[in-house]
Amino acid sequence: MNIVFFDVEKWERDSFEALREKHTVSCAEEPLKAGNAGEYAAAEAISVFIYSKVDRQALDAMPDLKLITSRSTGFDHIDIGECERRGITVCNCPDYGEHTVAEHVFGLLLMISHRLEEAVERTRKGGFSPRGLQGFDLRGKTLGVVGTGDIGLATIRIARGFGMDVLAFDIKPDETAAQDLEFEYVDMDQLLQDADVITLHVPANPQTHHLIDADAFAKMKDGVVLINTARGDVVDIRALARALAEQKVAAAGLDVLPYEPVVREEAELLRSVYEETEDLSSLLANEVLVRMKNVVVTPHSAFNTREAVQRILDGTVENIRRFVEGNPVNVVTDTQ
Repeated sequence: MNIVFFDVEKWERDSFEALREKHTVSCAEEPLKAGNAGEYAAAEAISVFIYSKVDRQALDAMPDLKLITSRSTGFDHIDIGECERRGITVCNCPDYGEHTVAEHVFGLLLMISHRLEEAVERTRKGGFSPRGLQGFDLRGKTLGVVGTGDIGLATIRIARGFGMDVLAFDIKPDETAAQDLEFEYVDMDQLLQDADVITLHVPANPQTHHLIDADAFAKMKDGVVLINTARGDVVDIRALARALAEQKVAAAGLDVLPYEPVVREEAELLRSVYEETEDLSSLLANEVLVRMKNVVVTPHSAFNTREAVQRILDGTVENIRRFVEGNPVNVVTDTQ
């Protein structure tokens, strides 16, 4: 097969060398887009990361494509329905980083609860007074976990270690896990009303788009903390910016924002502004949130540990091998 890996760092290439024994393998540093897909028209299999956009236009430029394997759990950057119509198999890497991302959740939360960013910045400037840096304990607080898949459950395990009480919401409750980890499933409204900290662990799809909107914020406790390591579109960030300004939300820890691929490249941002192809108010809300002192933003890096990335690379190679053998694994569909 002719295999192309997109958005690849140089050190990652060694993981794909074993495929060269039977396949033609090439690596591109840039993500896949409609504008460059024609350069790879002969590709039969591609591997992409979240910054690629595999839409109808990109697929049109790659007529021989049979397999797409995403080096991520989420696959909202791929038009799954269009791939199904064209008979293209799509795979993901579902199990590489549940503990990794859960640890990042608490990295963000501890930065907020102990005001670590401000404290470090103060000491770097030579100030050693703790005045104005008072935080809050996690022990005894109620964590609301929206989505109890692998990452959500890993987050709950850590929360229980901190002595937090846990409420959870999921459309498919895991009552065995609830009993083992001593947490309670409640409806979404009760979770919003009772949680001191809310953390999101749901995929991006039409059902979760702006799941946390102005109405949801209105139901939350005053002074709630929001953590989002899922996908940017799960939160209406304009509503979040207002909730932060009104102090309904005391602080937010965000590893994801809408329009990440657009904001990632200045040229794309300028193009979107002048062609009005993006929601400019949301783009401006992105910029506002990044600069707010009570918001901690990381660049979609919750997955990014040596161990987790290696698991992604190994899993991607395995996805390709199994597809070639006629026994594909980790296949995703439009109904997921």
